[in-house]
Amino acid sequence: MLEVIDKGSCSESHPVPLLFVHGAWHAAWCWDEYFLDYFADKGYRALAVSLRGHGKSSAPKSLRTCSLADYIDDVESVAKSLPTRPVVIGHSMGGFVVQKYLESRDAPAGVLIASAPQRGSFGFTMRLTRRHPWLITKGLITGNALLAVGTPELARESFFSARAPESDVVRYAARLNGESQRVSLDAMLLNLPRAKRVTTPLLVLGAECDRSILPKEVHATARAYRTEAEIFPEMGHDMMLEPGWDAVAQRIHTWLETLAPMRQSRQSEEHDADQ
Repeated sequence: MLEVIDKGSCSESHPVPLLFVHGAWHAAWCWDEYFLDYFADKGYRALAVSLRGHGKSSAPKSLRTCSLADYIDDVESVAKSLPTRPVVIGHSMGGFVVQKYLESRDAPAGVLIASAPQRGSFGFTMRLTRRHPWLITKGLITGNALLAVGTPELARESFFSARAPESDVVRYAARLNGESQRVSLDAMLLNLPRAKRVTTPLLVLGAECDRSILPKEVHATARAYRTEAEIFPEMGHDMMLEPGWDAVAQRIHTWLETLAPMRQSRQSEEHDADQ
């Protein structure tokens, strides 16, 4: 069973739902803090899924052995349950999942927020290993990937800027959970996105003070998808939780409003034909 937080409803101006996909160590709660209510208030139906083994979602096997394909199946199962194909919005590892999802599936649009790069997350893994070699080694031995980010100090280092209030960082760090070692390997080199297969229009966003996914990696991902990245100043990796999150949400809303309604209508008809 997958946890899905579902807020708002589709409106005449926004007939297509938004499906939010969280990053590593997170769950649907990270979107529920601000984004779901923001978009529901704008007239969207906004949903966030907790991938298997995250949040309140169960997993049929050990989390450490879940694959990228498993996560993609989770997104697809929620998307197929909706009356029309949703816009898919992914953060960090969730952005990587969205890239893979769009290789073979239609969507009216996609948004990548501080996404793991199209060319793979090797850089992120090496940076984290250089900072905390013992924690990474211990995590590999024990299968506890949370060791590298599971304290407020470590969470701030990887996910938040200096501007984030300490009380918020402490609260968010307490909600982080483990992560799949298999997915880490998939995202580094075993199952990289094939950008040429993706025809969905994409908005690619990054953060200036992100220590997990560097701005230059965000720009490289945008180029792979034949678009340009937008980098938000003074923000850390968790752009949906950072001070200034509303500017990120506003940019997504503004961009979605520029999409042709005809495209959204066509996607709805194609989804209906799939049922």
